[in-house]
Amino acid sequence: MFNDISSPLALLETRRSGRPRDMIAPGPDAAQLARMLAIATRIPDHGKLAPWRFVVIDDRAAFARLLADAYARERPDAGKLELQANADFAHQAPVLVAAISTPNAGSKIPRWEQELSAGAAVYNLELAATAMGFVAGWLTGWACASPLVLEALGGKPDDRMAGFVFIGTPSRELEERPRPALDEVVRHWP
Repeated sequence: MFNDISSPLALLETRRSGRPRDMIAPGPDAAQLARMLAIATRIPDHGKLAPWRFVVIDDRAAFARLLADAYARERPDAGKLELQANADFAHQAPVLVAAISTPNAGSKIPRWEQELSAGAAVYNLELAATAMGFVAGWLTGWACASPLVLEALGGKPDDRMAGFVFIGTPSRELEERPRPALDEVVRHWP
């Protein structure tokens, strides 16, 4: 294990995102990934709507073709480096999961709450990966704003890509990033 997660608080205090390009095998096997996804669903969900979906990207070559086709249609003047970056994106880390926010427009639960629930589900997936000894990285980028990518992954027009979660083993020690001082982000009222 690459960090001390011997207790729930240690897990929360030491969790860090990994760079997908720095992730190597092994990644979670099918049973481990299923467990992570089950854990991801154990989040606040006002109205019990489950306003999110996960898509496990098994065929990376097909996903790379999807990204290339969508990018070419949306940005026909794309350069070689942009196209290569998309191909690299599709092949990073051993496991890739797309997360889709699927708010229920007919519900009395505000859309914002449903979108927050989707974000919590993605974060719980990251926590589950960390707790099981892996590293996860949650990325967005142009593909999250692409209606072509969304549709190809089963999303509907009112849905939004919440991001892509890459899961694997870190190839090097994870770097700690600066965290805000509590007095900068917390205040007491009144």
